[in-house]
Amino acid sequence: MTEKFKILAKYIKDLSSETPDIETFLFVKDNISKYQLNIDITSKALKNKLVEVNTTLKFEDKEPNEKKSYYEIVYATIIKVEDEVKEKKDLERIILCDVPTKIYPDLENAFLNLIHNS
Repeated sequence: MTEKFKILAKYIKDLSSETPDIETFLFVKDNISKYQLNIDITSKALKNKLVEVNTTLKFEDKEPNEKKSYYEIVYATIIKVEDEVKEKKDLERIILCDVPTKIYPDLENAFLNLIHNS
């Protein structure tokens, strides 16, 4: 199956890591397994069949702990959709499945670097 879109650009749009102090860092290091990963995908139509797809990963502790770190990355991908794509369901599949699958290795690498080096 041929792709019905082309990735023109991909980049880290926003990056955030918050660890207030060394006590929090040590606490989080021991409790990182309790953190949850949230994924959000949004899109914005540009012009000439261009779409900006923003994939957001948030890694945070949902428990009511005083000591917690927060990690977030917004990864933007600019795609050009082929003229043959007319159906809404085809566009949804591209935005919600195909693009995230294609960019995931780069996004995962950037996100792991953020967590390991923060």
